Amino acid sequence: MAGNSRRQGAMRKPGSKKGAVVGSGGQRRKALEGKGPTPKAEERPGHHAYRKSNAAAKRTQGRSSKDKPTNELVAGRNPVVECLRAGVPSTALYVALGIEADERVAESVQLAADRGISVLEVSRLELDRLTTGAMHQGLALQVPPYEYAHPDDLLEAAASTDDPPLIVALDGVTDPRNLGAVIRSAAAFGANGVLLPQRRSAGITAVAWRTSAGTAAKIPVAIATNLTRQLRAFADEGLMIVGLDADGSMELDGLELATSPLVVVVGSEGRGLTRLVKETCDATVSIPMSAGVESLNASVAAGVVLAEVARRRRIAGRI
Repeated sequence: MAGNSRRQGAMRKPGSKKGAVVGSGGQRRKALEGKGPTPKAEERPGHHAYRKSNAAAKRTQGRSSKDKPTNELVAGRNPVVECLRAGVPSTALYVALGIEADERVAESVQLAADRGISVLEVSRLELDRLTTGAMHQGLALQVPPYEYAHPDDLLEAAASTDDPPLIVALDGVTDPRNLGAVIRSAAAFGANGVLLPQRRSAGITAVAWRTSAGTAAKIPVAIATNLTRQLRAFADEGLMIVGLDADGSMELDGLELATSPLVVVVGSEGRGLTRLVKETCDATVSIPMSAGVESLNASVAAGVVLAEVARRRRIAGRI
């Protein structure tokens, strides 16, 4: 019985592999063979750098499709005829069938024909669809994407005149109606151009074209990658930077800088000037108002200040 006794641990279990189980059988050597260079962190799906890179690519793709320039439609009889008079680049004039024609319609069709712009008759329903329900009055003008100027172009435009440079900069104005109105005021009071920040700002859309009544074609509008840096560059060129602020360091009546080379900075509709832009200004100016009246919106405030600058410059020119 003793001879038949075997240690339980030495017994081979049924179905177990026969032969030696110790060692790799050469498999380890194969596992150590080279498989090429280690992929970069951005190329390894399990790495946080890969996830970060993918997220950035998705954001860039979404932004590029969002910012892709498209044609715009300027709607309404007055805006359309103003754009055509101003020579705004246009590709088509849409006229609703059966509308009651007046001198603005007749002039628009004539101007479009003279410039070789296609005149297309469409149903009122189709024009409603094209203008997304805007008040078109039976007329709409298709304009290509706006071509923005470089900030240096604004100084070149100023150099071509005998007056000191006058530039209007917008700090976070996001309403295209306000942008169009500021452009119209800038053109009316002799500004050499308008400067917009690349981010957090309205652009030249159909709404801005309509509000500007075509003056966006008469005055250059430039884009600054970094508004604060560009304002400092203008200051290095000898321009004074004046910001509109409800708690300004001076009132508009005391703006002696009006006759100097000048940049007038208009803040956003709600927050006003951003901190860095405000710190860049040589002075901030407020508009005297009656007690109990709310502050003016960006475009109205810009018009008031530009009118005062133009007035002072006219007086200085007579002395």
